[in-house]
Amino acid sequence: MSDFSVNEMLDMQKQLQDKYKDKWEKISYETGKNKLLWMIGEIGEVIDIVKKNGDIAACKDVSLRKDLVEEMADVLMYYNDVMLCYNISADELKQAYTEKFKKNLTRW
Repeated sequence: MSDFSVNEMLDMQKQLQDKYKDKWEKISYETGKNKLLWMIGEIGEVIDIVKKNGDIAACKDVSLRKDLVEEMADVLMYYNDVMLCYNISADELKQAYTEKFKKNLTRW
């Protein structure tokens, strides 16, 4: 399987947003904070899996791992919604991530 790019995720998220435009909140600056809150809820579900079952089980138990990965996908879906709400491109994210990475390399 090839790498899964931010652009691919954004395109898929746009498809979902288009399909459910009459049912979901519209993508806009104003809904960005709501998407962030939903993302935090999904992060909580990831944490619950690990907290309730332990690190090793969450990684090695096939069923738990499937749940863990699915919840991580939910986090990424909201993450991409936030990027869409604030009109953040994959290139902008790459530039900021790279700069932060370089800064972190020199921290200690």
